[in-house]
Amino acid sequence: MTEASTRRAHPAEHPAGVRRDLRIGVASPSRRAPRNATAALADINQTPATRWLRDYKRTAVAADLVVILLADLLGMWLRFGIWQSPAEVAAETKLSFHVAIFAVPLAWMLATASAGCYDVRFLGTGSDEFKRMLNACVRVAAGIGLVCYLSKTDLSRGYVATTLFIGTIGLGLSRYALRKYVHRLRRKGKWSQRVLAVGTGTTVAELVQVTRAEPYAGFTVVAACLSNGSSGIADALREAKIPVLGGIDAVDDAVRLCEADTVAVTTSPEIGSKWLTRLAWRLEGSGVALAVAPALTNVAGPRIAIRPVAGLPLLHVEEPELSGGARLVKTVFERVLAAVALFFLAPAMLLVAIGIKVDSAGPVFFRQERVGQNGKPFRLFKFRSMREDAERVIVDLRGSNEADPTGYLFKIRRDPRVTRVGRWIRRYSIDELPQLVNVLRGDMALVGPRPPLPSEVERYGADLRRRLVVKPGITGLWQVSGRSDLSWDDAVRLDLYYVENWSLALDLQILWKTVFAVALARGAY
Repeated sequence: MTEASTRRAHPAEHPAGVRRDLRIGVASPSRRAPRNATAALADINQTPATRWLRDYKRTAVAADLVVILLADLLGMWLRFGIWQSPAEVAAETKLSFHVAIFAVPLAWMLATASAGCYDVRFLGTGSDEFKRMLNACVRVAAGIGLVCYLSKTDLSRGYVATTLFIGTIGLGLSRYALRKYVHRLRRKGKWSQRVLAVGTGTTVAELVQVTRAEPYAGFTVVAACLSNGSSGIADALREAKIPVLGGIDAVDDAVRLCEADTVAVTTSPEIGSKWLTRLAWRLEGSGVALAVAPALTNVAGPRIAIRPVAGLPLLHVEEPELSGGARLVKTVFERVLAAVALFFLAPAMLLVAIGIKVDSAGPVFFRQERVGQNGKPFRLFKFRSMREDAERVIVDLRGSNEADPTGYLFKIRRDPRVTRVGRWIRRYSIDELPQLVNVLRGDMALVGPRPPLPSEVERYGADLRRRLVVKPGITGLWQVSGRSDLSWDDAVRLDLYYVENWSLALDLQILWKTVFAVALARGAY
């Protein structure tokens, strides 16, 4: 799963479902792009993507080589000592200094390349990139062991283990830093793929909406070709500075006109398998990539596989992993981690409890009924961060709700009910630490959807009840994606995405990001 897919919105069923900031319309389909499209393209940066992709790839290769060489030298120094000469090292361990200096880094770089770590499809994508990097490190370790065994080379195990450990950590940190650098550039409109969107007005508008919401994903829709029946969307596209370059038969001219390096085809009744095949043939050898966006949303990762059936590539979607061995591992891991965290955080939690008691009248803990897995109610624990009468005065503050016009959530940036200590512990999510007890009791998980109130669940439709098939969590995609700054629709979408695509790797990724989200206090009030 990439980092961009988590922001995918549900398809609108009608042009009115498109957000108001993307009020979109269509030109009549034609083989050639309309003349007024040239003016609309004037403000678009015409830098081809091949240039930044080449620079990105070279930077990644150079960074990996530096990290591997440093790991190799540091491994030798830690194992043999900096005071020994190469000849002394070789004489002592029967280790060829030249093998250690040249062969190991070369083999490591070759393994990194063969694992697809420099494939543009995975550069800067997050978990896929890190998985391939880890796979390359495992290949190196296995390869060194096999070669040493077959050639009877006496290679120091301490040197190999130290070098591989340092190199693996270094490569991960290096790629993470490079990824963050690229994200910053993409937020400024640089280093992104120029996308020509093709399909119905509604699906193209959705694609524009999603890519603009997550610019770090690296896809910038610069123009569109719309199918028949999209007349209600074209004006909104033009207002969003997305020129409409004709119908789906104008794709060839549109690619050249807007200098697109990717053609993204969305759903449309006019687009069939033969049309897609012929488009792929025409794009072959041009350097322009073809991407097809399926109608199925919020499904990613290991649940999706392309399997050919009678020559037809079918998109197979596996069932979500809601039970079984992996879920058991998650439960055991989270309960052990919660117990360890409570043990080490107990002194700090005691100080917080004293501060709450001294700051305002009322109990230290706030207890509230929430709805857990399969609709089972449970008692949630938090440090009290508001006045004791907070629940009674909420009626007077309903008109000031900043979080959700539908009334599901209630958030005020400067809530008068929050105490002095409460404002500080809410800012850094310290008020949620007692929920570790809920994890130990089995009511909650460390990672999962936001625990809803019974009043919220009463208003749930069939789609929203999908959130209840797993345990609610202390943190989740909503926590690392904006917290209180998220709208209700965004919070629901992220929760549903988590339910559909859960994995242990995703949990670890969310826990890692939670540390930074809490430390930076993003969206907390």
